[in-house]
Amino acid sequence: MDSLTLLLLSPFAGAILIALLPGDNRVLLRGVAIAASVIALLLSWMLLLSFDSGSAAIQLDVGVDWNRRLGTSFALGVDGISLPMVLLATLLSLIAVLASASITENAKGYYALLLTLESAMLGVFMAQDWVLFYVFWELTLIPLFFLINGWGGSGRQGAALNFVLYTMGGSVFMLLALLLVFDEVGSHSFAFADILAGAHGLPAETQLLIFLGFLIGFGVKMPLFPLHGWLPLAHVEAPSPVSILLSGVLLKMGSYGLLRATAMLPEAAMAMQGVLLALALIAIIYGGMLAWRQSDLKRMVAYSSVSHMGVVLLGIAALNVHGITGAVMQMVAHGLVAAALFLLIGLLYERTHTRDINDYSSLVRITPRFAFFTSLAFVAAIGMPGTAGFVAELHALIGGFERWGWLVIGVSLGVLISAAYAVRTLTRLFTGPVRQEMRGIRDLERGELMAASVLSLGILLLGFAPAPALQLMGASVAQLGHLFAGIGG
Repeated sequence: MDSLTLLLLSPFAGAILIALLPGDNRVLLRGVAIAASVIALLLSWMLLLSFDSGSAAIQLDVGVDWNRRLGTSFALGVDGISLPMVLLATLLSLIAVLASASITENAKGYYALLLTLESAMLGVFMAQDWVLFYVFWELTLIPLFFLINGWGGSGRQGAALNFVLYTMGGSVFMLLALLLVFDEVGSHSFAFADILAGAHGLPAETQLLIFLGFLIGFGVKMPLFPLHGWLPLAHVEAPSPVSILLSGVLLKMGSYGLLRATAMLPEAAMAMQGVLLALALIAIIYGGMLAWRQSDLKRMVAYSSVSHMGVVLLGIAALNVHGITGAVMQMVAHGLVAAALFLLIGLLYERTHTRDINDYSSLVRITPRFAFFTSLAFVAAIGMPGTAGFVAELHALIGGFERWGWLVIGVSLGVLISAAYAVRTLTRLFTGPVRQEMRGIRDLERGELMAASVLSLGILLLGFAPAPALQLMGASVAQLGHLFAGIGG
């Protein structure tokens, strides 16, 4: 079996094994889930051994025809844009499993759904056929719906239904765009390469119509303003391990799909540059202002995700090498930062049963390890030098400045807003007198400390030594950037 298929099936095999085990042995169920996630993580990082970062081509690819009459196939492959997403997905899936120790009710169903979700996410990033991509895209909805609805908070049913309706609504537009481009291209194949080659020759008006469908479909998942309504509710009600995947990986599926759409429809992307810039600036500022107003920690991080994904959209909208590099780096950086914040907030909630920042004070004296990692995560969210967010935002800003000049100064306002609510939150959490009801809070324990340390190490490594990551994505990003440079020229 080839390496990508083995990687795709390993979490799903773990889910099947869990389904066959007795449901009353939580230790065994958790051990199998951890083992399956570790195997997937190792398999994904082993891909680096055979991946040529100097090539922009699809690598490690495998393809088997499904239905020749429909032009569909089981085709997998990775390049410098999808491989970082695969690595991120397997890492955060393991972190989510490790953070699920508090799940006691129906642990069998929970871990099986979590591993199924991991396989579906990997399928989205590795698919090289648009029908296969769409199948995996829709497949993520099923485990997410049941995870939120079954293990979420008091408003979990409404949150799960809201999430599914929003996402399925966006998927309708994506499906219509996909069918339209298939019909217009006439290649009788849904393969990425065939659709890409044929779509480049379409008239600009046709490209624009198709691109709008993809923009709505992928924009719901990112999420773009004003399609972000499902995000805060889903994050607040979802279990914290699910929020790790929802913010750390699921949002990246939208921006990843949008990158593929821009490569497919370059003339439409060029025509929509101004609209994409406007949407990016609105998301950065509006998301930051909404986060600033929140006292609920999970809701705050959820709205901050809207702002951070606005930086991704800014990089994509620039349609140049620096901008696209910043977009991909921001996808990785935000995945690590959001995962760290949701991990720590979830652990704090388990100990205190409150997420209101006004209920805390001077935790640095009681939980110094928690204080350290939380401070680092918020500093990284601001994009301070030495963290992954700084490298990503710097590239996105340079790309935006190359394209629009000083018009991107609006991004600075978003950074200031982010700094304001980050400082306010840290002040409320870690300064002031020690509250009597908070004196018995446990600090991070060994397993929790390991998970927080891994995420923090990734944030710092990408901040101080970004060269390997930039080299990994460099050839694919350069190829995409040069495509638009040729059109602009």
